[in-house]
Amino acid sequence: MRRRVLTVLVTVLALLPFPGAASARTTTTAATSDDLADRLAAIPGLTIVSQSAPTGYRFFVLTYRQPADHRHPGRGSYEQRLTLLHRSTAAPVVLATGGYGLAATPRPTRTEPTALLDGNQVSVEHRFFTPSRPQPADWSDLTIWQEASDEHRIVQALKTVYSGKWIQTGASKGGMTSVYHRRFYPRDVDGVVAYVAPNDALNDLDGAYDRFFTTVGDAACRSALDSVQKEALKRRDRLVPRLETDAAEQGWTFARTLGTADRSYELTVLDTVWAFWQYQSAADCPDVPGATATDEQLYEWIDAVASWSFYTDQGLEPYWPYYYQAAAQLGWPNLRFDHLRGLRKYPALYTALSALPKELRVRHNPLPMIDVDLWVRTAAERMMFVYGQNDPWGGERFVPSRRDSHLFVAPGANHGANISRLIPADAAQATTTLRRWAGLPATAPDTLRVAELPLDDMLETRRPR
Repeated sequence: MRRRVLTVLVTVLALLPFPGAASARTTTTAATSDDLADRLAAIPGLTIVSQSAPTGYRFFVLTYRQPADHRHPGRGSYEQRLTLLHRSTAAPVVLATGGYGLAATPRPTRTEPTALLDGNQVSVEHRFFTPSRPQPADWSDLTIWQEASDEHRIVQALKTVYSGKWIQTGASKGGMTSVYHRRFYPRDVDGVVAYVAPNDALNDLDGAYDRFFTTVGDAACRSALDSVQKEALKRRDRLVPRLETDAAEQGWTFARTLGTADRSYELTVLDTVWAFWQYQSAADCPDVPGATATDEQLYEWIDAVASWSFYTDQGLEPYWPYYYQAAAQLGWPNLRFDHLRGLRKYPALYTALSALPKELRVRHNPLPMIDVDLWVRTAAERMMFVYGQNDPWGGERFVPSRRDSHLFVAPGANHGANISRLIPADAAQATTTLRRWAGLPATAPDTLRVAELPLDDMLETRRPR
């Protein structure tokens, strides 16, 4: 990717104080001053937006002023949203990177590593997901190194408050993001737990995904799912008008991205089998409609699995940052769909570029993913990867080095795989390893004793392909 001398240079720049950064402001005034809030308020560029103190923890919504371009920190900035779940300044800190935006109204939840460590948690909104977007936005600043540099500055700032070990985690794109941060700033955290993180090392070589769909589940289920796609494309003349009617009623449009309802219809149908295995399981196979299903049954089942509303202008716009990254650097799965020959109208439709408006379409650069893949295989330390056996995103996985790094697969699990879904021996090994990285005894305490805090798997409600 970048030459070593450039990496060193930008690392030094990232550690320098951001020009013009003022001490943190508190927009929600606490009734009385306290040491934690005062220490946070002393961090240049940090703003306390709100805070609450339920029993057993404290929760802060924050923003942190970041350079729009870490190579040129004086050329504009933006406010990056993050949250802080505080337990103790001496406890481990889990840096949770979802890879997307935070909820519009962030609420306290704990990732699995946070619960297993009974630690603090810092959750970061990825750059360019609103409202964490520079204005005006130069989309060429949306790279894996720029986001890693955002997180690096956050970690360095909060290490002035927290003295414990740091663990980074994320699921899906958040898992990818945690890997990239580790790649560029390997000393920021003491270990990484990356859940269901795709690794499209060579974007043009996607045969692993096609092989996945020839083996997942049983033959009867695979045949039924193939039949759904065939039937849907055969009935295009009757079902596209149904989609157009729904679009008119719901206010959905297509002109900005995919162009027409027909293109949206085909892309949704192509995505149906992927979405089935991503979110559902083999236990749902009997519900797959057969060839004798009515148009209504077929339409409604596809809507429940893949959602007709997603491949619309309104459904895609919140995910433009993801698709831009996929097109520019991350790569995307490109399936052959041999069973649909003669039924597809748009051969080049199943790409990341299809989900972007024309002004954001960009040429793919394969070098960043090649670099990361090689580094993870050979040089990365203390990295843990957890995948689901039946998750299509695990078709291309990261392969960890032998440097205290590990890969686990949850039997029968989908894109929600985590440590709790591993076989008991693997779950015990993963938990012991995580706690060792965090400097804690091997045996975890009652990790769910803070009953009011739900576990958060960090997966967005609709994971874009």
